[in-house]
Amino acid sequence: MKFRVERDVLADAVAWAARTLPARPSLPVLAGLVLSVTDEVLTISSFDYEVSARVEVACDVDAPGVALVSGRLLSDIARSLPAQPVTLSVEGTRVVITCGRSSFTLPTLPVEDYPQLPDMPQASGEIKGSLFATAVGQVAIAAGRDDTLPTLTGIRLEIEGTRLVLAATDRYRLAVREFEWNPLSTGLTAHALIPARTLADTAKALASSDIMSIALAPPGAGEGLIGFEGNGRRTTTRLLDGEFPKYRTLLPNEAASIALVETAMLADAVKRVSLVAERNTPVRLNFDGSEVVLRAGVGDDAQANEAVEATVDGDALEIAFNPNYLLDGLAAIDSPIARFSFTQATRPAVLTGLADVSATPSDEYRYLLMPVRLTG
Repeated sequence: MKFRVERDVLADAVAWAARTLPARPSLPVLAGLVLSVTDEVLTISSFDYEVSARVEVACDVDAPGVALVSGRLLSDIARSLPAQPVTLSVEGTRVVITCGRSSFTLPTLPVEDYPQLPDMPQASGEIKGSLFATAVGQVAIAAGRDDTLPTLTGIRLEIEGTRLVLAATDRYRLAVREFEWNPLSTGLTAHALIPARTLADTAKALASSDIMSIALAPPGAGEGLIGFEGNGRRTTTRLLDGEFPKYRTLLPNEAASIALVETAMLADAVKRVSLVAERNTPVRLNFDGSEVVLRAGVGDDAQANEAVEATVDGDALEIAFNPNYLLDGLAAIDSPIARFSFTQATRPAVLTGLADVSATPSDEYRYLLMPVRLTG
């Protein structure tokens, strides 16, 4: 095997495939990347029995072939090479990488021991990569990180015709994003529970795709896989088992009070006031009239308070939140105005975004936040 390719092209392709490599592979070969060259195309792929990645790039081929090399080492080398064309060739059980006056020699791994990549499920529909990446980022913040509760470490994807819904929760907050997409069949109905970290990483990597394909195997078909493809890159991941919480029952249908606050001003105030908050100590927010007063710290501890202009429609209310969770929500709504909907101080609040104070509220993105019970 021997081929030539531009340094930046090689580095980007290797980085894409190497991002899913396991930190502690169960088998030595799973730490490798498969390099396959045929018909002027270089294919780089990885698979750890859970997540697969594959990318194709054009190259100048002198001799076709297949080789398996250490993925992380190849990634480190590729991004450190000088900005010149790279030549890669196999000589016996070694891979020789030459770029300008730099040269590296890597041992190969037994490619015959490498598992076969799963087939990509049939495409279900398409969406703009940037839209999907933004939506996934908005819900991934609420996904759980406790591996003893694997169901909560996933993002639920629901397809109902032209409507796609993403939802995630860690029991303390819930994020839901709804948007339109282009299904290949308008009558398509499906759902899947996808590992949040894998989905967030994939969506971010495919954000530059003008058209990104989502491929979800129908129930009973395949091995419970979902695939994503765009810009010559594709990845599959095994779905999580288990029943996702019935999150729609948590979203209130009405509100006793509504508060509108400038998002940036409130976020800055939360950051300042929370400086005196001890670990796991909430920030209190008192919504009343034309302002919201933030307080943190009690007793003999350091204390802070700050008032921010607000428009409050309904009864005055004092509620407390984990400041980091609140800041996550304010960043995720990505809007000038933050709209809080309250039922009561001991019930979850719903945070949404508005372009301005006169804009019509939308349910496109909702961030539900559990309050911290006040003790005094």
